[in-house]
Amino acid sequence: MTQALLDLIPALPKVVLHDHLDGGLRPQTVLELAGEVGHELPAQDAEALGTWFREAADSGSLVRYLETFDHTIAVMQTPEALSRVAREAVLDLAADGVVYAEQRWAPEQHLQRGMTLPDTVEAVQAGIDEGVREAAARGQIIRVGQLVTAMRHADRWQEVAELAVAYRDAGVVGFDIAGAEDGFPPSRHADVWRFLAENDFPVTIHAGEAAGLDSIAQAVHLGQADRIGHGVRIVEDITFSEAEGERRAELGRLAHWVRDHQIPLEVCPVSNLQTAAAGSTIAEHPITRLKELDFAITLNTDNRLMSRTSMSHEMSLLVSEAGWTIDDLADVTLTAAWSAFVHHDERRALVEQVILPGYQKIEGAQR
Repeated sequence: MTQALLDLIPALPKVVLHDHLDGGLRPQTVLELAGEVGHELPAQDAEALGTWFREAADSGSLVRYLETFDHTIAVMQTPEALSRVAREAVLDLAADGVVYAEQRWAPEQHLQRGMTLPDTVEAVQAGIDEGVREAAARGQIIRVGQLVTAMRHADRWQEVAELAVAYRDAGVVGFDIAGAEDGFPPSRHADVWRFLAENDFPVTIHAGEAAGLDSIAQAVHLGQADRIGHGVRIVEDITFSEAEGERRAELGRLAHWVRDHQIPLEVCPVSNLQTAAAGSTIAEHPITRLKELDFAITLNTDNRLMSRTSMSHEMSLLVSEAGWTIDDLADVTLTAAWSAFVHHDERRALVEQVILPGYQKIEGAQR
């Protein structure tokens, strides 16, 4: 039965809310773009370079993991490069069965060769639009929005937030902060969250990955985050026990708050194992227990290049190593769709016209 489900996964409709544009390049693209700008890489062929990224990211440290981005960002400094990377990301996601995606990236990191912040957003959108058209020509329907990110360690949060809001009707669907989590909390620039709330603008915040409960608390209370990027360390506010063969869980106040408000967690299992954010195996990763406890769980890739992953790969690992069923996969997909940074009627159309029919078709074929 497990193998039968594994065989069906590539055809399942998928939704990914946490996927970094600069973490999903094709190794061959990195090579070609690096050659154009004279950037030195640690490997000289696509297979070896892909392996280098995975091994370098497998250190068990978020800081070391983030260093791999020095190479991808270095080759994404022109409008042409940004558009190419965005276009290829759309095509790769669509080929994996993704029907809705949000691509997050930090415009401030792409100004080294003269682009302005608006230039970068427009270049990425041009690539997304081209990718969507090409995917449609191949019979693959996908919708993709930009999540504009400010880097935690920098002081451009307000400027980037204003950029995101300015392009809200031109492809940008939300705002995020990312980068080194420890030492750079949402309180660093508290006025930004008030600005975004006053502009009715969606927010997701990286929290509960490298840092713990205080990071999550600031994200949901100060940042008023609509979703939490990762959030897996919420388990630190849950006491697990077993008595008379019954598994029990006692939630602390913050865990109750996150679950009671059904704040979606953008969980990225493979990436979490790489950065030692949670567990040492997929079977031990808290995603399964959190889902069983009725937290709002979404499944994501984080960085497809660094983790050598895809939505199909993440799903397959959960099926083969954590015992997930097709109902589990449908649950996280539907949760992600209902948590997308688009309007309610658009979410409903995504669920009713794309995801549910897609799963029903696959389940019908399974029978």
